[in-house]
Amino acid sequence: MTFSDVVPPVGLGTMGLAGGSGRETVATALELGYRHLDTAQIYENEAVVGDGLRDALDRGVVDRDEVLVATKVWVDELRAERFRESVETSREKLGVDTIDLLYLHRPRGPYRPETTLPLFDGVRDDGLVDHVGVSNFTVDQLEVARRHLAAPLVAHQTEYHPLFRRPALLDDAREHDYAVVGYSPLAGGRVFDLDPVVAIAEARDVSPAAVSIAWLRAKGLAVVPKASSREHLRANLAAADLTLDEREVARIDAIEVEEELYPE
Repeated sequence: MTFSDVVPPVGLGTMGLAGGSGRETVATALELGYRHLDTAQIYENEAVVGDGLRDALDRGVVDRDEVLVATKVWVDELRAERFRESVETSREKLGVDTIDLLYLHRPRGPYRPETTLPLFDGVRDDGLVDHVGVSNFTVDQLEVARRHLAAPLVAHQTEYHPLFRRPALLDDAREHDYAVVGYSPLAGGRVFDLDPVVAIAEARDVSPAAVSIAWLRAKGLAVVPKASSREHLRANLAAADLTLDEREVARIDAIEVEEELYPE
């Protein structure tokens, strides 16, 4: 197994999920076959994700060891005096003994590779965390991170969709064997207005959302689209089985517009 195999290809993006409806969405996703839950401290919904997971576990929908639970440490918690407590709090909110994948959310604020990354090694060594990842890094920042991180870098989460492409990040992942996880794979709904994506969707009798996810999967990314209805949850998961041909992939690659939704 390579580290890119650790991350299931389609996960549930949970930003914005809240309350009872959010808990129900998480539980429904697991019922439908999702095995990857993605949240973050800054989303303020780790407890909601944990409640949905516990609901699914209690009903026998899934076993705990089948689900990758990922969260991210926000920049406010990267100082040594706050870091471990924040990870413990995340673990308690999620209701898990071990966080399967812990990301460094953004390399800014108090982030210093030589002092911050050993903190991630420490919580992994102590069993609070199973795998370590980073998010929103450049290739240069990834190279520096690998020099200061003793644990294997298992995943890099980054914005990636037909309007925001970073092939150099994919090249780096292939060279160093880690998963790239694309967030906002539907470009905040903009894929529904992109002519090449819409044309392929019409020809395939699928949705533009499915085409965008399939395009990302063709490039080797895992994806964490957001959805709340059972219909959309099911469709996003099924999109991983859609295979685009080289001409269709190239047609989307040729989109000239670039729009980053979540810049620094």
